[in-house]
Amino acid sequence: MGFIADLEWVQNMAGEARLKKIRNIGIIAHIDAGKTTLTERILYYTGRTHKMGEVHNGAAVMDWMPEEQERGITITSAVTTCTWEGATINLIDTPGHVDFTIEVERSLRVLDGAIGVFCAVGGVEPQSETVWHQADKYRVPKLAFINKLDRIGADFWAAVQSLKDKLGAHPLVLTIPMGQEDQFRGVIDLLKQHAIIWCDETLGVAFEEVEIPPEFQAEARTARESLLEALAEVDDEIMERYLGEKPLALEELQAAIHRATINLKGVPVYCGSALKNKGVQPLLDGIVRYLPNPTEIAAIEGENPRNGLKETRPARDHGPLAALAFKIAMDQGRRQTFVRIYSGILKTGQEICNPVKGITEKVARILRMHANKRERLDEARAGSIVALMGLKATTTGDTLCPADHPIILEPISSYIPVISLAIEPKTREDQEKFALALSRLAEEDPSLRVQVDEDTGQTILSGMGELHLEVLIHRLQRDFQTEVNTGRPQVVYRETIAQAAQESVIFDRDLAGKHHYAQVKVKVSPRERGAGNHFISRLADDHPAAGWIPIIQAAVNEALAAGPVQGHPMMDVQIELLDAEVREGQATDMAFRVAAMLAVKQGCQAAQPLLLEPIMKVEVIAPEEFMGEVIGDFNARKGRIAQLLPKGPVRVLRGAAPLAELFGYSTDLRSATQGRGTFTMQFDHFGPVDRRGGS
Repeated sequence: MGFIADLEWVQNMAGEARLKKIRNIGIIAHIDAGKTTLTERILYYTGRTHKMGEVHNGAAVMDWMPEEQERGITITSAVTTCTWEGATINLIDTPGHVDFTIEVERSLRVLDGAIGVFCAVGGVEPQSETVWHQADKYRVPKLAFINKLDRIGADFWAAVQSLKDKLGAHPLVLTIPMGQEDQFRGVIDLLKQHAIIWCDETLGVAFEEVEIPPEFQAEARTARESLLEALAEVDDEIMERYLGEKPLALEELQAAIHRATINLKGVPVYCGSALKNKGVQPLLDGIVRYLPNPTEIAAIEGENPRNGLKETRPARDHGPLAALAFKIAMDQGRRQTFVRIYSGILKTGQEICNPVKGITEKVARILRMHANKRERLDEARAGSIVALMGLKATTTGDTLCPADHPIILEPISSYIPVISLAIEPKTREDQEKFALALSRLAEEDPSLRVQVDEDTGQTILSGMGELHLEVLIHRLQRDFQTEVNTGRPQVVYRETIAQAAQESVIFDRDLAGKHHYAQVKVKVSPRERGAGNHFISRLADDHPAAGWIPIIQAAVNEALAAGPVQGHPMMDVQIELLDAEVREGQATDMAFRVAAMLAVKQGCQAAQPLLLEPIMKVEVIAPEEFMGEVIGDFNARKGRIAQLLPKGPVRVLRGAAPLAELFGYSTDLRSATQGRGTFTMQFDHFGPVDRRGGS
């Protein structure tokens, strides 16, 4: 027994040592901040690739899809693995476009750390805020990389200030630039107090550490003092030594920064220019030194489906398997399931349980991914992010575990689609492939909705934006060889109510030789926007109708699927079941179902029903001389301006407008500003349809 215990101890220690060398990180940012370019440099400098791919010529390794290469943007999150200073870095490059925000959401759900990339010219932009707050939701520690310091208009300290102002971050600036714009030469390491200059001839692989040039010494001293003050604010040990004017060793400062980062009290900030191959290696050092390994984050928590109790799965090899499927992808017609393994060991050929679906799956292959290339593994251990082949029914958000140690981990949030279009196959041959292709795409993308309109028989595709649907149509044609006809994009509407109402309905009828009777009384009332629908039963446990509550609740949900205004789904409505009457021998499922549906529908009709439309948060950037025309056009689109700010030679308009008014806005804005205006938008909320102008 002693030998077995010693062996287990050795195995646990070896497993913990391996886990401490793992970093599961993602790169998150606004579109065009330079995420993929930074990822390409990371892969090149870590030796994972031997050629540096560029986004602008369609050669980036991580943007492997044809649609990504054509558009020069990231559409799907790509996974790869590299090593630096003895640590294994599992890296996910995520999209920056708002239409593909589900890719960011499900990546952050399984990551332990993130790098926020910010443009030194634009600072924190709208989608930067979205992805940063997504990371906050999952309590993911972060580093910040201020990129593009070589560009005209770059302002490092303004970008750092925007981290404070817009994100509420507590920056710990570890490197500052030597010069900006065309004078950008390298960076100054404030901890080690030396300058780093890169060799252009080696594409940034070679660099030298030199003394800080005299012209930058005063700025470096001031910045280091600010760093120590910022660190003292969030770390008591540093505060004590700093106030006592005691010397602080490099190791003490690094340990304090690590504590502040993993406790979400501070954000280490690095700077550089990924495109010019400067500033990447210090960032890699920061990833290894400051972001957490799997043992430093809270043990994943889930629910035991057998008893409903909460259980945890600490990160260790020799514990029960717990893995979360976070992405489904089709590769040459074969299904790949991407999973994060939180604990245990998964082996090829192993049978595993999916307690969410109540099924058993068999792992045919385990793959370590490098974008769209793969490497076969015999097993994967805790802390790994891998792709599995052979799983037939597992979908995004499902848990994988052993049958004798079941657990269900928190699922991955999805999003409400805001735009839809009708779609149909062009030919009979396409008809045969059409349904299968759509089901495959829906498996891959949880933010895609496919439904058939009962009135028209049309297939309706709903997604997060025009680009999202456009990419899906192209994929149908390219990946599945299915040609389709499409209608015009349409806004996805919702309905709600503005006040409370009560309704009581009696269903009393003879049908098919049987008498059916039920009486249902409900109260409908509005909830806060975004709170969702909610059903409450006020019936006591011993009420004669208590056994029919599940039937009534199902009927309520069915009634809320079509509102009283135009038949769109209802949202943010609370339904209270106040009373129900049962007659012996006459109470039936059908009677309660019909009575409940009618009560809800009539109640909503009497509660001042409203039609809701998607309202988008909009940011427009245009030269000052065109702002008058831009503002007039924005107001004509029923937009509401919240801020109008100067930003160098341009003006920034921030506001909100209905999605229905923004179709084609990009073209109109370019026309009005001689091609110099840009805008971004993201879904904000559903609001009442604005009737200004007769819409």
